[in-house]
Amino acid sequence: MSDPNIGRFLGNRYQLQELIGTGAMGKVYRAKDVLLGGVPVAIKFLALSMQNEKMRLQERFEREAKTCALLGQKSIHIVRVMDYGVDEHKTPFYVMEYLQGHSLNQVIRQKHLSLPRFVSMARQICLGLKCAHDGIPVDGSVYPIIHRDIKPSNMLVIQDASFGELVKILDFGIAKLLQTNGDHTKFYLGTLAYSSPEQMDGKELDNRSDIYSLGVMMFEMLTGKMPLVAPTHSFGAWYKTHHQQPPRNFSEVAPSLVIPKEVENLVMSCLAKKAKDRPQSISDILQNLENIERQHHPTRPIQHEHYQHTNTITIPSEPKPKTKVNLPLQLAPAKHEITSTTSWPQNKPIADIVFPQPINVSGEVVPALWVMLSQQEILQRFVCSRYNQFLFITAPHPMLLWITVLYNRKHGAKWLPYYLDLKTSLGQDIISLLFQVGYYRLLFFARESPNHSSHFLMASIATAQRHRLQQWLTAAKTFTCTADPQLSKNLLKQEYEKIKPQILAKLEAIDTDSAFDISG
Repeated sequence: MSDPNIGRFLGNRYQLQELIGTGAMGKVYRAKDVLLGGVPVAIKFLALSMQNEKMRLQERFEREAKTCALLGQKSIHIVRVMDYGVDEHKTPFYVMEYLQGHSLNQVIRQKHLSLPRFVSMARQICLGLKCAHDGIPVDGSVYPIIHRDIKPSNMLVIQDASFGELVKILDFGIAKLLQTNGDHTKFYLGTLAYSSPEQMDGKELDNRSDIYSLGVMMFEMLTGKMPLVAPTHSFGAWYKTHHQQPPRNFSEVAPSLVIPKEVENLVMSCLAKKAKDRPQSISDILQNLENIERQHHPTRPIQHEHYQHTNTITIPSEPKPKTKVNLPLQLAPAKHEITSTTSWPQNKPIADIVFPQPINVSGEVVPALWVMLSQQEILQRFVCSRYNQFLFITAPHPMLLWITVLYNRKHGAKWLPYYLDLKTSLGQDIISLLFQVGYYRLLFFARESPNHSSHFLMASIATAQRHRLQQWLTAAKTFTCTADPQLSKNLLKQEYEKIKPQILAKLEAIDTDSAFDISG
């Protein structure tokens, strides 16, 4: 029988195309967003009707949908929720990014994961969970979020052009905000084989319940087998198993595998029956994974930059950014076109500031970042490494942070951040230019003689970054603002401070005796 939903429109915007998944929580369809020219999306209908429910249930659903949308903006390792609604049958649905890949369940059924691949996947999953456990701001307060259903079938493995193998966590839609005044978390929700003892008890859950489920999954990732096996697939049998049965050891289920003791100890600690005996945070597990990789792959450094923004708002930097020699910052000739046609705007103060403003070079309009510093500090940057990175957030207001860093070993880093409101014509024009041109000029003005730029520097933007800028610009134009832009700016500021040490470590690791241009 054909599915009656195929071809159906939701909200005069999303047309359902194909049923791509079913589960206890509902059905998932591939659809196209006709408002955005047919862009593919995934729509999940929850197995829940609000037909006879009180308004409180719908309000809770809306709040959780907004929560998921914010969460997906903070981490590349969490599937993004882009929209939500309730159809004419009072059935709630989420609109998510459409991703093509394989579930982790399919991946580990094909063959055992090598240790490097296990560590990479486990780290990515942990970074997504850490983002949720750290919490997001809702109504002026920060709430931690637990997933409640960590298992391989809720992990999607995709091939990313910038990254290689990328893991995303699905189904945060069933997660509940941990609120002291609510009782809606006090019921069983999850998958029996992966549920923590306290989850089986129906107790209030914290991040350590997800850590237990993660332990079950990590054991399965390494061995293809389950650490705990119940005699029957009933709630009672699994309740007794999780509370009383000790987990099987690695040598018992996979005697031919050579698994480092540190890995076994980490997984087994996550499977402790009592929450207080497990790692107390995802950060502890991430530290263990880092130590394991250092110990077993000493010649291959931990690539923090692969994931440096996965617990923040935007897409991470490329795994192997191209490094190329450029001319160092140089004294511009006295009659150079740039210096003769650029003068410090009268509406800008004579102070250490940074702002973007296009310039005309040989009849072409190109993007530029205008920088005022002291003459001495400008001279210190003649030879430097250059780094640029862009952070973006759509909610509650589309805002982009443009980061430029100049670094040399002697004088350290000079940070040049600028926030662009992508609902303004200036913000949209600048991003459009950056995408089209693929590079920008840094124009330096000395406070002591501010009338004209006497120094300049070129900075290129990696191809992958340019495409992201285009995607973000499109998203910003279609996004409906819900709050003060300052809220998004404040979120970006927090994430900027978090990633600065990682960027600095990256710059310190390269040869800074020559000028390099690194697009993060």
